[in-house]
Parts: sequence; structure tokens; C-alpha cells
Amino acid sequence: MQVELFTKRTAEYFAALAEQNQFLQVANSRRSTRLVNDFQKKQKKTIAKDQVFQQSWLHYQTPQKIYEAWTDYLKDSSERTILTFEALRESSDNYYEHQAKGCPPVLIYDYEVIVEGRNLPRPCNYMLLKVLPPEGVEVLDWKRPYVIIDPRAGHGAGIGGFKDDSQVGVALRDGHPVYFVAFHPEPEPDQELADITHAEAAFLREVISRHPKSPKPAVVGNCQGGWATAILAAVYPDLVGPIVLNGAPMSYWSGKMGQDPMRYSAGLSGGIVPVLLSADMGSGIFDGANLVQNFEMLNPGRNWYRKYYNLYSNIDSAEERYLDFQKWWGGFYYMTESEFRWILDNLFIGNKLAKNEAFLEPGRPIDLKTIKSPIIVFSSYGDNITPPDQALNWIADTYTDEAEIEILGQRILYMIHDVVGHLGIFVSSSVAKREHTQVASTLKTIEAMPPGLYKMQIEEQKGEGSDAKFKVSFVRKTIDEMLKETGERDEEKAFAGVARFSESCEEMYDSSIGPILKTMNSKQVADSVRDMHPMRVANGAFASTNPFMFLPSLAAATVKQTHEVSREKTPFHYFEELLADNIEYGWDSLKDMREAYIENSFLAVWASPPAVEYGKALSFRRPKVPMQDLHALTSIQNALKKIETGGAVAAIVRIVLMIADTRTEVRGEKLERFNEVLTTWEPFKSMDPKERNFLIHDQTLISRFEMQAGYNALPTLLKSEKDKTFAFKTVSYIIGPEENMAPTSLELWQCLKTTLKWG
Repeated sequence: MQVELFTKRTAEYFAALAEQNQFLQVANSRRSTRLVNDFQKKQKKTIAKDQVFQQSWLHYQTPQKIYEAWTDYLKDSSERTILTFEALRESSDNYYEHQAKGCPPVLIYDYEVIVEGRNLPRPCNYMLLKVLPPEGVEVLDWKRPYVIIDPRAGHGAGIGGFKDDSQVGVALRDGHPVYFVAFHPEPEPDQELADITHAEAAFLREVISRHPKSPKPAVVGNCQGGWATAILAAVYPDLVGPIVLNGAPMSYWSGKMGQDPMRYSAGLSGGIVPVLLSADMGSGIFDGANLVQNFEMLNPGRNWYRKYYNLYSNIDSAEERYLDFQKWWGGFYYMTESEFRWILDNLFIGNKLAKNEAFLEPGRPIDLKTIKSPIIVFSSYGDNITPPDQALNWIADTYTDEAEIEILGQRILYMIHDVVGHLGIFVSSSVAKREHTQVASTLKTIEAMPPGLYKMQIEEQKGEGSDAKFKVSFVRKTIDEMLKETGERDEEKAFAGVARFSESCEEMYDSSIGPILKTMNSKQVADSVRDMHPMRVANGAFASTNPFMFLPSLAAATVKQTHEVSREKTPFHYFEELLADNIEYGWDSLKDMREAYIENSFLAVWASPPAVEYGKALSFRRPKVPMQDLHALTSIQNALKKIETGGAVAAIVRIVLMIADTRTEVRGEKLERFNEVLTTWEPFKSMDPKERNFLIHDQTLISRFEMQAGYNALPTLLKSEKDKTFAFKTVSYIIGPEENMAPTSLELWQCLKTTLKWG
């Protein structure tokens, strides 16, 4: 017996060791492949620029012309340098001015404060703003209001309305009332995350009271505002309409080996303890500048060099954009120790949200299955902060499969952009014009969709500019198909050991060093330390109070009068661009080496057999309901009892759903016609919205689990000629011309016409 046990354990150990070795091989292989591809792209770009550089000399073949080119370049470079220093001075002055004003939201729109969270029964530093439409834009109170929740991740609020082509701009131009959830820099004393959730619920009640004739508000959560939106929808499901999660992390251990290094941070830094130490040294406050610094370190070539070179090289056109962005990027906000502790324990280290282990507060669990509202998830392969794995894998952890999503009457749509980065999801004009505009359009019809899991696809545009049109389709997906897009998850077990280690260290810290540090640090000392943070020093370094900025500022006044905005490039300009590219590539190489070291170190420690065994107690996913139990659920049995009841309205919805089931794709224009029928044609128009949702839900379950019986019952539902005629006219309008139907859909349609004696 002992020998068998020893043999078994030994085999398990070596299997785990082989798996760890496989992880390391996969990570390094992918990283090497990616680095080679990146190198080839950079090499191609460098060769192309070098050819332009070489060809530029053809126009400067005499010493005189070379001398003139050199002097022209020196003059232009000197002027750009002076103007760049002037822009940096203005940025630093803006930084101090923005701080003095309390870092208000950077919205370009006027707004008014509707609800101040500081005055609520459980005070917090959040507030509800009503965005005032600009001149020429009409907002209709009966349309669905939008509530946008921006991330509180070190920065201030406003990035969702940072420019005209933004989430706010898209909603306003479509006539929707827009509200914005913003926050003050300083949290209220002893503020907890639960206080914020309850405040956001109070905000929604206020919005609903202001728009009694409109549907429930659509809530848009950006980045960290996304998981806050999901929690809000789970705790207060009756207050929330459709929710949109943009670049929102929900599955915190997920990612792809070889490319997503941010998730490894806690495993190599000691779990939660460094954060608690920082908060206690900060008199109970965690400094958001630390988070911003971490974001910058993910791409030092862009953040520490390219951003400033682009300002210098395009000083005539890039200054305003740079100043606007820096105003938001440099507005640092704070969290209480309690808030950040909850976030790390339950989300980023503990990963408890999708496992149904997170509690908003004692006795108040957060169950994502209780979300009744349709969910749209927007992620991008180009996002290295919230990759698609982190944005989508919670769906697989929460639901048994796509059938359970349908049984619960839920609609989940996801969309994956190919290249846009994390910030681009919120601030990119092209994304606003394309993705956010189509999401806004989809929100009008999403409640007419049959329950299920869909991938939203936007096809190539027709037309240009304001006349651009896009075709949208919704492709039915299984959870397994979705997981193929996000990748493998075997290495996630390594993070369970980190979570357990973090919990142990947290307990030791709270019972030893923590209480001592809390009594030793005053707010005055903490403020002084925060003022010396490298991010703050860098943001304020070029302010007018700096005596060394006097001469550049004086020179800039003269240069602005004589500087030529557009001038011919010399070979020295092309060489400057080549040099700039190579400096950025150098930074990128350092970043790649650091990421490789971090990933290999993490996998070497936490993917080792002892570490995996150590974390086994936390390495589990939410128990899933067996399919046989799903089929026995009351909701299914109640729906199946209605196979022969409901009359023409039930028959119409059932037929439309049956035809839709013959293909994996739902075209956007058909969905719009279906929604038009449900909301503007009688007798659907007179139905309560909840009643319409129940109707679609019941008919979806009948089509899914008893399609043949549902088909056979159609003549019973359409007994009179009047009902038959109305049903034929309605269904024909929804499905469109027969010549546009797929073969499988057309075949069923012909059978239906024969069975029901139509046409």
C-alpha cells in the first residue's frame, strides 16, 4: 500500500514537473517568436527610412547645399526644442492648476453635479454628473439614458468624454441623455468599496426618477469601472439596463504566456503586503501615482521617450493633444487602504469574483449569475493591460455552458478588436466612430435578441466620413469556441499559490508590523512623501516657478512669431527620425528582457510542483450545474408547458427564433426589424417590457429544448385566418426577402409555409 502511494505521488510530482517545463517552453517559444516578428517589422521600417535618408542626399551633392541643409536643420531643431520646452512648461503649469482646482473631470462638455456622494448616508468621494449637450445637439428625455463609469485607477475621471468622438459624444449625438460617474481625488475617511457600490445605486435611482418614460439606463464601465459596473449589476439587478464592459478585467489570473506580464506582479513582489505597507506609510491612503507609474513601465519606449519625441517633432500640431492628455494622465487620485485591500484580495490576487466567493460586505455575496441585464464586452488583442483572456474568461467560469446562459435568459455579446491598445478603447476617435457607435446602435435592439452567447462582428464600412455605414452581425458562439479565442488556462493554477501566500503574509502583517506603522505616520509626513513621488516631480518639473524655465519661455515668445510651420525636410531630419526609432527600440528591448525575466522567474517559482500543491486549496473554479439538472430547472419546465399557449404573438416569436436557429449568424438589420415589431407593432407594443422579455425567453427555451414539439404546435397557436394572415405578414417583414435567406433558413421557411398553409 505504501509503495503504491509512493509510486503514485512520485508519478504525480514528475508529471507536474514536466508540465512546469512545458509552461516555460511555451512562454519562451512564444516570446521568441514575437520578438523575431517585431524585429523583422522594425527592421523593415528602418530599411525603408534608411532608403529615404540615402535618397535625400541626391538633392544635396555640393558642400554649399549640405551646409545650407545643416543650418536649416539646426534652426528648425532649435526652434522645435524651444517650443517643446514651452509646451512642457505649460503642461507643468496646467498640472499645478489642475491640482489646485481639485482635479475636476477632464470632460470637454459642460456638466452639472446632480448627486454628491459625500452627502449620502454612507459618504464616499463619488458624484453623479449630468452632461449638458453642446449647441445644436438635442437630447430626448424618453430615450434610454447612458450612465458612464470611468476607471478610478490612479487617474481622474473624464476619459470617456475626452473628445467629441467619444462614448459621450456618440450617445449625445444619438439623442440620449448622458450621465457621468466621477469622483474627487481624496476618499472620505474610512471609505469602503461597498460605499461606492451603494452610491452608484443611488445615482441610478436618481437617473431613473428623471426619465420615468425611458427604459432602464445603460451603464458603461471603462477599465476598472467595468468590474465596478458588473458588481453593481449583480448586487442591484433591478436598477440596471444593458451594461457595457470596455477593456474591463474580470478574470484576473488569465492571460497568454509569453505576452501578458502584468498578472505576474504580485507573485514576485510579496502579494498584497507592499500595498498595505505603502498605504500605512501614507497614513491609511494609497497613492494612485504608483498605479500610473506601473502603467508607464509596461511600455517605457512609448511613455518615456516616444511621447516626448512626437511632441518635439510635431510641435506645431501635437501640442494641444499632448496638453489635454497630460492633464488627465497627471491628475493623480487616492484610495483608502480598505478599498485597495478589497480590490486585491477579491479581484487581482484572489480572483474571487467569477468563482462566486467575493462578498461586497459581510453577508452580501456577489453572484454574477444574478445579472439580469444584457452584457456587451469589448476587448482587444492589442490591450496589454486587459487582454481578451481577462475580459472574457469569467463567462466560462460563471456558466456551465452557453445553454445555461440561454436558460437564465441572459444575453452576452463580446467583441475583440485586432490592434487597438488599452487607452485606445476609450479615447480613439476611430474606435468611437466604429465600435462605440455600433454598440450604441446594438443597445437599442439587444433586448430583442434571443438569449445566448454571441460574438459581435462589424464588417467593412461603405462610404466615408459622416456617411460611413457598417454592417453588424451577431454570431452564436459556444463557450468552448470563445475559449479558443482567448487561449489555454492550465498555468492559472500557479496563481492560486500566490493568492494563498498573499493571504498568509497579510495575516502576519496585520498582526505584527501593520498596527505599529499605523501609529507612526502622520498625514503631514505622508503628504510630503507623496509630493516627492517621481511622477509628481516629473509632471511639475518644468513649471514657471522653475527659474531655469525663464529663458526658454522668453525665447518661445520670439520663436512663435518666426517659426515656419511647414518646411522641407533635410537629410538631417531623416537621420533624426532614424535615431529616434532606434532609441525607442532600445527601450523596447529592455522592456522585453525585463518581461522575460519576470515571467520565467514567476513560472520557475509558482508553477513548480510544491507551489502548485501549496495553492491547491484555492485552485478551483465555480462548481457548474450538470446539464441534466439544467434541463430540470423550473424555468424550462414552465416554458415547455406553454408550447400550445400564447396565440399569434407566441407563434411569431417562435417562428422567428426557429428560423434564426438555422444559422449561426444573426444579421443586424433583421434584429432591428424584429425590435421594431416588438416595440411599435400591436399587440407587442402594448405589452410590458418584462412581459416581452419573458415571451422571448420562453420561446427560446422551447426552440432550444423541444423544437419539434414547438413546430408541431404552431397550427394550434394560429387557428383563425386573421391570426395566420397577421403572423405571415409580420414574420415575412422580419426575415426579409427570400432571395437574401440562407439555404437552411429558406428550407425551414418553405416547410412553415406548407404546414401553416401560407402563400
